[in-house]
Amino acid sequence: MKATASGAPLRVVQSDDSEALPAAGNRPLSDDDAPAPPPPRRRLRAILSKKGRRFAEIAARHWLLLALVALWQYFSLRYPDLHLQLPAPTELYKGAIELIGNGQLQQDSLASLSRVGWALLAAAVVGFPLGAALGGSRRLAWSVEPVVNFFRPIPPLAWIPLSILWFGIGDAQNVFIIFLAAVFPIILNTMEGVRDVDPQLIRAARTLGANRFTIAFTVILPAALPAMFVGFRVGTGIAWMALVAGELVASTSGLGYLISQGRYLFRSDYIIVGMVMIGLIGLMLDGMVRLLQAIVTPWRQGG
Repeated sequence: MKATASGAPLRVVQSDDSEALPAAGNRPLSDDDAPAPPPPRRRLRAILSKKGRRFAEIAARHWLLLALVALWQYFSLRYPDLHLQLPAPTELYKGAIELIGNGQLQQDSLASLSRVGWALLAAAVVGFPLGAALGGSRRLAWSVEPVVNFFRPIPPLAWIPLSILWFGIGDAQNVFIIFLAAVFPIILNTMEGVRDVDPQLIRAARTLGANRFTIAFTVILPAALPAMFVGFRVGTGIAWMALVAGELVASTSGLGYLISQGRYLFRSDYIIVGMVMIGLIGLMLDGMVRLLQAIVTPWRQGG
């Protein structure tokens, strides 16, 4: 109610439509109020920008390798004599396609992987229990450790002539050579890992009433696992090198045999393709062992 100039009250009538209109600050949100998605061009630009930064990081880290490959390509094509001994990367690509096309590269890679797989399995079955026994028993180590230290410095390649006499030329001979290369790092690292277990942990477990079996699997094994994986990684690398060397000398298949055939055929591209496959498979094996270690010993990832 308002008063007029004469003093008579003036009645203000409110429309019904005004009551139906909500206040601006209290109006409920709808789909129209949601932020509009960026236009397709902006999304595409953001994706390309992210990919570009990622590509720049990779190029910045591997620029030296890329530069060496570029120089390799240039000098191999520039000098014909060098091209015969060290083919250009483009020629290696053609050679790899040829080997993949006839299936030789796949067969030789699988043959090498099969041999190293069986040898590593045998080395793990022998090396882990023997290393744990040597690390846990001073009496056993006193008599067995000198035998291990005697055979350990003998290179696996020195066993090749004797292994050929024992097993002939074939998978068994190569598996034996790989086993010898892998088993000693596993034994030594497992032994040191068991010996380095904190004695306070063992005494605490005994105080709580744990028996020897429980202490071995709940205290000693988790503490020694990192050292055991180190030994297995080292053994895997040495085994892979011994495998290729063994296949170079006495084998009818495998990547070492592929390299040897490339020498006889005077195909430098076959030799280098085999070397590249050896490096790639070695990286793959090491990555698999590291992944297994991360799964089995997650408590060591922060260190």
